[in-house]
Amino acid sequence: MVRSSLFRGLIHTHRLFSILLFTALISALPGAKLQSQEKPYFVTYSHDLEEPGNLEIESKTALGHPAESHRYGALASELEYGVTGWWTSELYLDGQTTGQESTLFTGFRLENRFRPLMREHWINPVLYVEFENITGADKNMLEVVGHDGQGDLSEPNDDTRQEHEHEAELKLILSSNLKAWNISENFIAEKNLGHEPWEFGYALGAARPLRTLGSGKPCIFCLEKFTAGAEMYGGLGDVASLTLGDTSHYVAPIVGWQLPVGRLSFSTGFGLNSNSLDRVYRIGWASELPQVGTWFRRNGGSR
Repeated sequence: MVRSSLFRGLIHTHRLFSILLFTALISALPGAKLQSQEKPYFVTYSHDLEEPGNLEIESKTALGHPAESHRYGALASELEYGVTGWWTSELYLDGQTTGQESTLFTGFRLENRFRPLMREHWINPVLYVEFENITGADKNMLEVVGHDGQGDLSEPNDDTRQEHEHEAELKLILSSNLKAWNISENFIAEKNLGHEPWEFGYALGAARPLRTLGSGKPCIFCLEKFTAGAEMYGGLGDVASLTLGDTSHYVAPIVGWQLPVGRLSFSTGFGLNSNSLDRVYRIGWASELPQVGTWFRRNGGSR
């Protein structure tokens, strides 16, 4: 009964964004072919940026059960736009629902990624800058920093919804393509814009397609449509205590499935210590609308 109400609340939280906006964009571009080619990571970033003029619509769901609290589901809905070949900008809308408590909109994030070197190199750096306006009730776990742990996810919604957090987040993304493999490393620095110290975290990812050569025939279940890999992520303390202790850490196998209308991703994160959740289940969906900016300019000029 608790699980049923949790999922109903999660769906209700982003109904307008997930259904109305998505439907409106598809209706506006009836001839568009939907696809998404980025790596199926949930926390780690690679050096892939959105193609200029393309819009990606993505959702990331996290399901967890803190030891001393109720099951919860959190959903981050994302619009990602390729501004130029070296700049991608994103808007996240976050929400969560906790069993026997409530369903909340927990805030928004504005993210920008910049790639200083356009050609492919052995290591490809990307600079990441994000502003977060969220509440303490946010449970999406899009990153783990400082001394974040399951105790933070156990606090009642009525208390954490009162905590308003304005934060800046910086990431150094290093990513390499080695034959069929992508290997990515992220170093994270986050600061509450009040008087809190800088907090640090990390994310590591590796993934590859199950087969690199296509069959040449349309198919859904071909091996080249599947990508498999793993992520590891966790906190590194803060400026007063840069440490792996008293932090939470996860390792998470991931699978991505490329469908004709987008990419479906799955992950199960396993907590590595007592500060971590035992499990974090993630489901992701991403679809790409090509050349949205050009389409609107063309229609605007025809009036």
